[in-house]
Parts: sequence; C-alpha cells; structure tokens
Amino acid sequence: MQSKERAAILGYGAYVPYYRLPTTEIARVWKGGGSGPNVEKAVASIDEDTVTMAIEAGRQAVRMAGVDSLGAIFVGTESKPYAVKPTSTMVAQALGQHHTLAADLEFACKAGTEAMQVITGLVGSGMINAGLAIGMDTAQGRPGDDLEYTAASGGAAYVIGRGDKKAVAVIDCSTSFVSDTGDFWRRAHERYPRHLSRFTGEPAYFYHIESSVNTLFKETGHKPKDFKYAVFHQPNPRFPVEVATRLGFTMEQIKTGLLNPMIGNTYAGSSPIGLAAVLDEANPGDKILLASFGSGAGSDAFCIEVLDGITRTRGVNPTVKSMIEHRVKIDYSTYSKFRDKLSK
Repeated sequence: MQSKERAAILGYGAYVPYYRLPTTEIARVWKGGGSGPNVEKAVASIDEDTVTMAIEAGRQAVRMAGVDSLGAIFVGTESKPYAVKPTSTMVAQALGQHHTLAADLEFACKAGTEAMQVITGLVGSGMINAGLAIGMDTAQGRPGDDLEYTAASGGAAYVIGRGDKKAVAVIDCSTSFVSDTGDFWRRAHERYPRHLSRFTGEPAYFYHIESSVNTLFKETGHKPKDFKYAVFHQPNPRFPVEVATRLGFTMEQIKTGLLNPMIGNTYAGSSPIGLAAVLDEANPGDKILLASFGSGAGSDAFCIEVLDGITRTRGVNPTVKSMIEHRVKIDYSTYSKFRDKLSK
C-alpha cells in the first residue's frame, strides 16, 4: 500500500517508565522455576497509565516535529483506563488540540502501527497536513502466568505529515496480513487476557509476520540485505530473533531495536518503541523494516527510509537508550501496589 502523496515522520517520542521488576523476582514469588529469557520489565508507577504516558510521548513527538496543528490523533492501546471514554481526546486536550479527529484503535499489539497506517493514509490523501499516531500500553498478565514475566508498560508516538526537508524519515509503503487465529484474547469483564501457548508462535506470530513482510518484498522488490535495520514485534526475546532469521535478516540488523530483554513486551508500543530506538541512532539513507504483530491476528510491515532531517533531532528528546538506563528496581509487593494486583 502506498499513499498518493508521500507521508513522512516529522517527529517522534517515546516513554519508558522509571521502575523495573526483575523477572527473577516474579519467579521467586511464584516459585515458577526459571525466569525465562527476559531480564526485567518496565512498570508504570501508581500515578501513571496509558493516558499519562501517551501525553508524554506525544509532547516529545510534537516538539521535535515543530507543528502547531494536528488534523488527527489516534491512540492504539489495549489497556485504556476507561472502558467507555476515549483516551485520544484526553491526549488532544493535554496537547491543546481541539479541531482534530480523535479516536482510539484496538488490535492487540499492532494497534500502534495500525494508527501509523491510518495517519499515513489521511496525510497521503490530502485530508490532513499532519497527525499523531501513538502506540502505548500498560500490559496485563495474570499473577503467576507466563505473560507476567513480559507484560510491561511503555510506547512511542509519531507525528506523520507531508514530506519536506525537515522530515526525519519517509514511509515508502506498508502491507498488512490478517486472519482469525485464536492465540490470545480477553472477553468483556475479564481482568486478564488468556492465551493458548501452542498457538502463539505457530500459526500466529511467525505466520503473520512472515506473510506481511514477504508481501512487502514481493510488492517492492526489496530483499533483507537492502535494510540497515529491522524491527519486529517483541513478545519475548526469542521470537524476533527467530523470525528475523527465517526472513533472512542478521542479528546485526535487529539488535538496535531489540528491547524486550530490558523492558519487556509493551504490547501496542512494542514495535513503535523499537523503531524509536533505531531512529535515535540511524543516519540519512538508512532503510528500516518495521513489522508488528497483533494477536487475533495480524501483522503490518513498513518500509521506511531515513532522511537528512534526522540530524536535527539529536538531543531534542531523551533517547530510548537513556530511558532504559534511567531505572530503579522494585520488588513484587511494590509492583502489586502500583498495578493494583490485589483486587478488592
């Protein structure tokens, strides 16, 4: 899929909470044996939620882009603080944007890239000059469940507008692939998601990402060697490495955006925050492959090329690396308090 008019990333911002829960601490409490390949996960504080984090990342993106007006604001998340009240309007209010299209998007972990696609389409059609796409989550995992070791908090925001000399990167094209696959779900009124472990890899994660990326290759003629970087959805540290290998990418191409061992799976924010980490280090002319995955199931794949405008972004916002390094460890009891694990 390509827009009639080129859409570009004008600015971006990310947010990683300060607190970290070591996976060894989860294993200690639940006596679950090993803590898995994840090292620790980012945990939103007691006064943080998807809204506050989306506002922080959105402010960074708008500051870098230097835009005054946003024609649309979309927030992709599966952990909204309100069941009936949009997150996007609260973000718009905080950013001083009222004459704007605002909506919340849901598609499990690919809701963030879904927002990026919609904004790209609106910009490419000429309906708006610029819009804000956010992928942000405070992910949930049932106490003691495998998901608790990786379900984390954080995400990123992107101002997407018409390409110009100040643009950070251009979005050349994207593809999507979806199916009805029951690997992960949560029914209404249930507090925690459920999953079928045997389906989370095949036929879910690997099948959908490989399908979207191979379609992108077929439509564009690109090959893995054409990309300096590749970013894949990171439900755990192993899956993105394996899917990269299957598709022909090297560890050198994916290591910059591979954040799961340090911050966990930020769900809708996973692929967007990985892209932000890459943009923090990329140079003009570098090509980036971005591939998300959302349970239920689907994948979006993007071809992104870094532009000369990337040089003006250095030092404007905190880097993802600096946010990962700025941290303090907490124990399971503090985590339970912050995330309201002890329901009344």
